[in-house]
Amino acid sequence: MARTTANGKLKLYLNQNGLKCEDIKRNGYHNKKNGPGTGVASRQPRQESFEQAPMYVAVMTYLGFGIVTLFGYLRDFLRSVGLEKCHLAQEREEQKDFVPLYQDFENFYNRNLYMRVRDNWNRPICSLPGPVFDLMERVSDDYNWTFRLTGGTIHNAINMGSYNYLGFAENNADFLKTVADKTCQYGVGVGSTRQEIGNLGIHEELEQLVANFLRVESSMTFGMGFATNSMNIPALVGKGCLILSDELNHTSLILGARLSGALIRVFKHNNMHSLEKMLREAISSGQPRTHRPWKKILIMVEGIYSMEGSLVRLPEIVALKKKYKAYLYLDEAHSIGAVGPTGRGVTELFNVNPSDVDVMMGTFTKSFGAAGGYIAGKKELVDYLRSHSHSAVYATAMSPPVTEQIIRAMKCIMGKDGSTEGIRRIHKLAENTRYFRARLKEMGFIIYGNDDSPVVPILLYMPGKVVAFAREMLERKIGVVVVGFPATPITEARARFCLSAAHTRAMLNQVLHHMNEVGDHLCLKFSRLKYSSCPNLHDEMDFELVS
Repeated sequence: MARTTANGKLKLYLNQNGLKCEDIKRNGYHNKKNGPGTGVASRQPRQESFEQAPMYVAVMTYLGFGIVTLFGYLRDFLRSVGLEKCHLAQEREEQKDFVPLYQDFENFYNRNLYMRVRDNWNRPICSLPGPVFDLMERVSDDYNWTFRLTGGTIHNAINMGSYNYLGFAENNADFLKTVADKTCQYGVGVGSTRQEIGNLGIHEELEQLVANFLRVESSMTFGMGFATNSMNIPALVGKGCLILSDELNHTSLILGARLSGALIRVFKHNNMHSLEKMLREAISSGQPRTHRPWKKILIMVEGIYSMEGSLVRLPEIVALKKKYKAYLYLDEAHSIGAVGPTGRGVTELFNVNPSDVDVMMGTFTKSFGAAGGYIAGKKELVDYLRSHSHSAVYATAMSPPVTEQIIRAMKCIMGKDGSTEGIRRIHKLAENTRYFRARLKEMGFIIYGNDDSPVVPILLYMPGKVVAFAREMLERKIGVVVVGFPATPITEARARFCLSAAHTRAMLNQVLHHMNEVGDHLCLKFSRLKYSSCPNLHDEMDFELVS
C-alpha cells in the first residue's frame, strides 16, 4: 500500500493556518468529529476552503448584472422598432398564433449577455491538448454573432483547462505503439452493439482490468461518459424509489435521475446533517400520500465536484448509508486516477472499502486520456445492467483504439507495464496541485475546494472581470476556462484551472507570474485571509511506497 509522508515542516505550515497538531495524523488526515448524527471521524485529506467574498463584491456583481440587463431591454426595444438587427432565430409572422418555438425571455440571456462575450468560449484548437497547445486565431465583424478564422495560430499556449490529469493525452510514439497495433488489427470502429457482433476480446480484457484496478468483483464499460450516468440510473431505480442527490451533482446525474421516474430530493452540498435529516424523513414517512416504504433509497454523490474542487465526505456518507440501509452511487469521473496514493480514487484516499459503495461509476475521459465510462461493483449488479441498461443494449461498442488507450494507461498506473511511470505521474500531479493551490492562496485569490483536488476554481465574481480575465490570460498565451451564470450561482463566476502531471514547475511558475499581474491589474485578489509562504513544503514533500 502507498502512503504519503511529509517532513516536519508540514506541522509548522498547518499550525500557521490555525490547525492543532493533535488533530493531524501522520498521513495528513484531519481527525475531527463530524458532529452529532453520524458519530464517524472525518478523514478529510488536508482542508477545504470556501471563503466568502467581501460584501462590496456581491453588491458590485449584482449591480453589474443589473446594468447589463437594463441595456439588454433597451437593445430589445431597438430591435423591435427596427433600429437594430436581430441575428437570432425568430417566429415567422404567419406562425404567431401557434405555440412559440422560440421563447423571447429564455433567449434574453443569450441575445444580450452571452453573445457579447462569446469569444471566450468554444475556441478552436489545432494541436494535441497536452500541457501546451495551439489555438486558431479568429475574429468577429458583428460583435460575436459570427466568427471567421484569420489563418493565424497562437502557438504553445499553456493549457490550464483540459482534464488531462495524468498527461495520458499524449502523442509519444513509444507509449502509443500498442494503440497503433490495435488500430491496425481491429480498425477504428466496431459497427455494432456488444450484444450483437461488437463484443471484442479487448473489451472483456478492459472490463477485467477495471475490476482489478478498483478491487471489485466486476465492471462494465460504455462508449460515452455522460451516457454512463444518464442511461444507467434509470435501469437501477424507478417509480417508488427515492434519490437523494447532492445539490452540486453533474448534469448527467441529474438527467439520469429525472429519466428514472424516481422521486428526487436534493441535500445541501457535503452536508451530513441535511442528508441524515432526509434519510430519517424518508424512513419514517415513506412515499407521499400512500406512506408505503420506498422500494429503494439511492444516495448520489461525486468523488470530486468539477465546479467546486471539493471532495466527497465519503466515510460519513458510507456510515449513513449503512445506518439507514440505503444504496450509494459514487461518480468518480474526476477523482479516479487523480487522487489516492495509487490513483484508485476517493475510496483509496479515505481508506474506504470499495465493497461499501454499491455502484462505482467513473469515466475514462480525464485521467486516462480517452473516452467512455464504466460501472463497477458486485457481479449481480453488472450482470443486471448488461441486459437492462439502454447504453449497453443500444449503443455502439467502444472504439478499439480508445479501448487499447485505456488499457495502456491503466496498466501504466498499476505498474503492469514494468515501469514506475504511472505512479510517478500520480505523485507529480499531487505535487503540482498542492504547489499551485498554495501559491494562489499566498497571492490573495479566493479559491474553492480541497487542497488535494486538481480542479482549482478561482473566484472572479463580476461578469466584466470574467471576460477581461480570459482575454488577458490569452494575450499572455495561457488558455483558461471561465464559467459564469447560469452554470454557477450568479454571484460566483469563476475561472477553473485543471492541473496535470504533464505541467512542469516552470510552466506553473509562468502561469502564477501572469496570474499575479492580472490579479493586480483587474483587482481580483479578494481574499482577506493571510497565508504564510512555505516554499520548502512543496519541494520536500515525498511519497514512500510501503508494502
